[in-house]
Amino acid sequence: MGVGSTVASWLRRTGVEIVGWILIPLGIFLMPAPGPGTLVLVAGISLLARRYVWAQRILDPLERRAIAAAKYGVATWPRILFSFLGGVWLVALGFIWWNSPKIPEFTFLSVGFGPQLPAHGWATALGLWASALAAWGLLAYSVVRWHESSGNAHSNA
Repeated sequence: MGVGSTVASWLRRTGVEIVGWILIPLGIFLMPAPGPGTLVLVAGISLLARRYVWAQRILDPLERRAIAAAKYGVATWPRILFSFLGGVWLVALGFIWWNSPKIPEFTFLSVGFGPQLPAHGWATALGLWASALAAWGLLAYSVVRWHESSGNAHSNA
């Protein structure tokens, strides 16, 4: 193994670890905001799970639960339709936040709102649209991967 391949291998390993450590706090920061914060956090943990046992321990039960939820979510066509419509709803909300219509002014728990939507503008809209695309991508993957197998199990019963 030459020096060049050794350096490239080290940069690849280190780069993956650096990206993982960047994605974790970014995902935590994005979780309360509309957008794919949970996916960013899990992506960071999955990158670190290659090198750290603690990350693998976190990732294993998340993976089992995610697969179970995906199988449940695509078990029937109404569930698939409602999941797809959830993405449509996110796209519609993105357009609303992009256009930022005037809203009535009000106070909730001593926090004032209005006349503009909280966190209005293009950044929130892009986060909502990214969430819709991620949801549709995961839905399509789940339908291809698990819908037929769960449908066959129901038809044999």
